[in-house]
Amino acid sequence: MKTTLHIGSPSQLETECLVVPVLDAAENNNGDQSDKHDPRLQTSDKAVIAATGDLIAAGEVTGKMVEITLLHKPADMKAKRLLLIGGGKAKNFSSYELRKLAGAAVRNLKAKDLKSFAFLAPGSGAEDAVKAIVEGAFVGNFDPDYYKSDRKEQKIEELVIVAPHGANQRSLKTAMEQGNIIGEAQNFTRDLVNEPSNRMTPTVLADRAKQMCDEVGLQCEIYGPDKIKELKMGAFWSVAQGSDEEPRLIVMRYEPSRARKKPVLGLVGKGVTFDTGGISIKPADGMEKMKYDMAGGAAMIGAMRAIAQLKPNVRVIGIVCATENMPSGKAQKPGDVQIAMSGKSIEIINTDAEGRLVLADGLHYAQQLGCTHLIDAATLTGACVVALGMVNAGIFANDDDFYKTFNKSLQKSGEKMWRLPVDEEYREVIKSNIADIVNSGGRWGGAVTAAMFLKEFVGDTPWIHLDIAGVAWMEDNKPWIAKGPSGFAVRSLAEFACDFAEK
Repeated sequence: MKTTLHIGSPSQLETECLVVPVLDAAENNNGDQSDKHDPRLQTSDKAVIAATGDLIAAGEVTGKMVEITLLHKPADMKAKRLLLIGGGKAKNFSSYELRKLAGAAVRNLKAKDLKSFAFLAPGSGAEDAVKAIVEGAFVGNFDPDYYKSDRKEQKIEELVIVAPHGANQRSLKTAMEQGNIIGEAQNFTRDLVNEPSNRMTPTVLADRAKQMCDEVGLQCEIYGPDKIKELKMGAFWSVAQGSDEEPRLIVMRYEPSRARKKPVLGLVGKGVTFDTGGISIKPADGMEKMKYDMAGGAAMIGAMRAIAQLKPNVRVIGIVCATENMPSGKAQKPGDVQIAMSGKSIEIINTDAEGRLVLADGLHYAQQLGCTHLIDAATLTGACVVALGMVNAGIFANDDDFYKTFNKSLQKSGEKMWRLPVDEEYREVIKSNIADIVNSGGRWGGAVTAAMFLKEFVGDTPWIHLDIAGVAWMEDNKPWIAKGPSGFAVRSLAEFACDFAEK
C-alpha cells in the first residue's frame, strides 16, 4: 500500500473517499449511562462541517467507537465520498483507538471495491497520530483467505494522510515512513503465521527468514540437526526428534557499524510450526489452529525486518528455534530426562510443554552469542489465556529497569500486556526428584511456572518473557482486523529496539 502525505484543506482534496474521525465530547458524570452524545468532527474545515450538519443535528452520528456513516457527493467538497467514523469518548481517545479507526476504514472501503482513500489526521496531525493511522491501515488491509479458489483480491492500494496547514512536513513524513515499515513487518509476520503447516515447515520458515534477511541487509545463518546436536541443544532436539521434518535453528544479526559492542539485544522466538502435543497428544478439537504455535518465532522474524529498516544504533540478534512437535516412535516420552545446552537436566512431565524446551536452548545460545539483554516471545501456555483472556499478553521480567523501559515502548506500540510475577516461591513447583527441574509444574499458575522454567536459563541477564498465546490469533472478525493471525508483538519489539538504542 502506497502512503502519501497531504498538507492543506481536506475539503479541497480530490479523493475517492475522505475519512474524518468523530469523537463524543459528552461527559457522563457519576456513572451516568445515558444516551446523550456530543459528536465533534476532528476538523475545522467549514465545508466538511456543513456537509455533515444535518446528520449530526438529526442524531444519526454519535461518535460511538467504529460507528460508520457514509455520504456520497458531499456538498462543496472535491471528495466523491465522506466517511465519518466514530472514535468513542474524546477524553479516552488515543493512538490505540486511532489504529482501530484506520483499520476499520480500510476494511469498510475495500469491501466496496475502493482502491484509495484519504484519512484526516485528528488534532494537529502529530507524528504519533500519522504513524498510528498508517500502522492501523496496514493491519486492516490484510486478509487470510489465501487458498479460496474464488478469492477476490480486495486491497487498498493508496492511502493519503491529510494534515492541517502549518504541520511539520518533514517530521510527519518520517512518522509515515516508520508506520510503513512497522505495518509491513506486522503483515509479513501474519503471512508467516497464516500458512498451514504443510506449507510452513521448519525448513520453509528458515528459507523465508533467509530471504527476508537478504532483502533488508541482515546477516542470517541457518543450521540443521547436525549443528543442533553439535551445540548440545538437548532440550530443543528432544522436541524435534519426534518429527520427520528436520528442525532449523535460525540466527539473524543486525550489527550497525556505528554501534558499540555492548549492549546486544537478543530476541528469541518459539518456532513450533505445528504442535500436536507429542505423546501427550492434544484433543482433536481446535488442533488445526496449532499451525500458529510458531507465532512467537514469526514475530521475531518480523521484528528483525522492521529493525533492519528503522536502523536503531544497537546490535540485535534474533534467534528462532523451529521444529514440529509430533508423536512417533522416535518422540520423547513423559518421564524422559533431557540435558539442555546449559547442562541443566529436565524431567519431561508433559510433552505438550515443548515450547519452553526449545526456548531454553535458544535463550542460552543467545547469551553465548553475546546478548546482554533478552526478550523471548511464544504462544506458550493456555494458562495465560485463562488468566488474561484474549486482550492482554502476559509479560514477565527478572529486571525492573529493563521492564520499565519496555513498558514505555508499549505506550507507543499500543499493544496490551500485563505483568505477571516470577517470584522465587514458584520455583518449588518445577523441582524434580530425578533431575534439576520438570518441564511442567501442573495446572495451577501454569503461565507463571512456565516463565519460571525459562528463568532457569537466563541467569542474571536482564530478561523479558512474552506469553502471547491469547493474542497471536484473532478468533473473530473485528471491524479493524480480520479473523486469523494478528502479528502481535512486532510493533512493541520494533519500538523497544529504537528506545533501547536511545537509552
